[in-house]
Amino acid sequence: MKKIITLFILVASIVLLVGCKKDDTNVVKLGYVNWAEGIAMTHLAAVILEDEMGYDVEVTQADVAPTFVSVANGSTDAFLDVWLPVTHKNQMEKYGDDLVNLGVNYEGAKIGLVVPEYVEINSIEELNRNKSLFDGKIIGIDSGAGIMSTTEIAIDAYNLDFELITSSEAAMIASLKRAYDNQEPIVITGWEPHWKFADFDLKFLEDPDKIYGESEAIHTIVRKGLKNDKPEVYEFLEHFLTLSADDLGELMARMEAKSNHESEFDVARIWKEENIDVVKGFLPKG
Repeated sequence: MKKIITLFILVASIVLLVGCKKDDTNVVKLGYVNWAEGIAMTHLAAVILEDEMGYDVEVTQADVAPTFVSVANGSTDAFLDVWLPVTHKNQMEKYGDDLVNLGVNYEGAKIGLVVPEYVEINSIEELNRNKSLFDGKIIGIDSGAGIMSTTEIAIDAYNLDFELITSSEAAMIASLKRAYDNQEPIVITGWEPHWKFADFDLKFLEDPDKIYGESEAIHTIVRKGLKNDKPEVYEFLEHFLTLSADDLGELMARMEAKSNHESEFDVARIWKEENIDVVKGFLPKG
């Protein structure tokens, strides 16, 4: 009798464990980097996949390199914040054969060196003549970011006697705010779309040698096999394209202004409900 009871308990435990385990076929894994536009787009995609399509979504923040690796090796389903043709050129050359590029989700992006509008220079070529104004420093972000390697190239190309300071997006914005509040000169690595252009009056320095390129576009990449494993998710990510500048700008601004009691998912969910007609255009047609 004891053996029967023990066997029953064992079987019941196995059934319970299996029942509690997530069905991987219903889990979508999204990777993102701690950049404003990527945070906004990724969390919006997540709440659409959850609320409108019934998936469980896991989002993971990491640096650029491990995010590319995770998509290439199949442990992450998608990354929605790939800047081309310049910023992530090296990563795409390295990993592009092991992933699928679904195309552009935002047109007209831009990277470069940025200063407040009150700074009286307009070109990268003028930086050396005004080195003392900026204390010989360009304030950057995380070392793995494509804009950092491109800025190193720009420093060499323009023979700039400047040090590129590695920090983070948050630290860079904090430095910008301190300088801006005191109307002091500062030069940062900058990109658009980003909410900082709404909060501060900024300008890109002219780049005569086109080191930063004419214009960038943001692409979505997915792991190989996603189309077969989760065709509905693949189709959604194909349709999750071309948010307008106004839509993305509004969503980023709301993310930045959220209270301590709100999460990025909360903000994205509210935006989704207020813009349901836009969201319906992203959903699979089948």
